[in-house]
Amino acid sequence: MTAKTEAIDQIWSLEALRTLYASPLMDLVFQAATVHRAHHDPNEVQMSSLLSIKTGGCPEDCGYCPQAARYHTDIEENALMTVEQVRTAAERAKGLGSSRLCMGAAWRNVRDDAEFEQVLDLVRTVNGLDMEVCATLGMLTPNQAERLAAAGLYAYNHNLDSSEEYYKEVISTRGYQDRLDTIDNARRAGLTVCSGGILGMGESVDDRLKMLLTLASLRPQPESVPINALVAVEGTPLEDQQPVSIFEMVRMIAVTRIVMPKTTVRLSAGRNTMSPEGQALCFLAGAGSIFAGDKLLTTPNPDAFADLELFQQLGLRPTAPYAKGEKPSLKADPGPPETKTKIKWSRPGHTIERNEAKRK
Repeated sequence: MTAKTEAIDQIWSLEALRTLYASPLMDLVFQAATVHRAHHDPNEVQMSSLLSIKTGGCPEDCGYCPQAARYHTDIEENALMTVEQVRTAAERAKGLGSSRLCMGAAWRNVRDDAEFEQVLDLVRTVNGLDMEVCATLGMLTPNQAERLAAAGLYAYNHNLDSSEEYYKEVISTRGYQDRLDTIDNARRAGLTVCSGGILGMGESVDDRLKMLLTLASLRPQPESVPINALVAVEGTPLEDQQPVSIFEMVRMIAVTRIVMPKTTVRLSAGRNTMSPEGQALCFLAGAGSIFAGDKLLTTPNPDAFADLELFQQLGLRPTAPYAKGEKPSLKADPGPPETKTKIKWSRPGHTIERNEAKRK
C-alpha cells in the first residue's frame, strides 16, 4: 500500500477524529497540508459559482434557511430561471474565472414535471459552455438522476448538514436516510457527489466529526465536501447563533482533508466575514475550492474581483474545468418512468420548538 492510498483505505473511528481535531493547530495544519500536496496542486483553487435558479417558497423547515416559506425573511419567491437567464449568468461567471456552476432550486424534491424538463435544458446549456455543471435540487429518484446524467450533469450536491443525531434538531420535514439514499441514487447514475455540512448551528464538535465519519465511510468517498459556516439570517430559527471562529473552520477543513485525501474540500458559505489571512490558512489546511460571486443563493459572499485579487496576492491559479474528471457527454434522454409511482420521502413528524416559534 502506498502512502497516498493509505489514508483513503483507512477505516476511521470517532475517537481517531477527536484526536486529530484536538491536536495542536500547527501540527494539524502541517499534516493536512502534507496530505493535500500529495494529492492536489497546492497553488490551484477552483472558483465555482452558485446560482439560485428557483428562489424561495420551499416547504421544508430547515432552521438555517431563509428560503423556507414558513419563516419571515425578506426572500421573495421567484419563478424558475429561463435558459437565456442561466446562460448569461454562466458566461459572466466563466469570464470571472469560474470553471464550475452549481444551480440550486428551493425544492424539497425533484418532480417529474415541466419544471424538471426545463432544468434538464439548463444543464445541457451550461454543459455546452464547457463548465462543470452541478445541481442541488432536493431529493432525487434513480430515474431523475439518470436523466440529469444524460443531460450532461457533472455533480450532484446534497449536504448531510450535520450528524444524524443533531440533524433532528434542525430539520423535521425530512429524514437523514433520505439524504443518503439521494446520494446513492446520484452515485449509481454516474454523477460525482458533492456533500458536506454547516458549522455553527449549535452542534457539538462530535456532531461535526460524526458527519465527516459518515462521508468518509462512503465508497467511493465524495469528490467534493463543502464546509460551510452558518450565515445567521434574521427571521430564521438560527438567527441568534454566534459565528464560528476561523480556527474552528481551519480545524474542520484540515480533518476533512486528512480523512478524505482525494476529495476537493470546498470553502463555502461564511467567507464574507473571513479575513484574507484566515482564508489563506484554510487553503494551507487543504481547501481547494471557493464559491465566487456576490451571493451564495441568497446570502452575501465576497466580490469576485476581491477573490481574484486574493488569488494574485497568494500566487494561486484558478483550476481549469474537468481537471479531475472527464466532461460528461450528452446522451439520449431515458425519459420519465413509464409507470409513475409516487416516491414517499420520509417526514419524521417530530416538532422542533424553535422552528415552530419562528413559523408563528
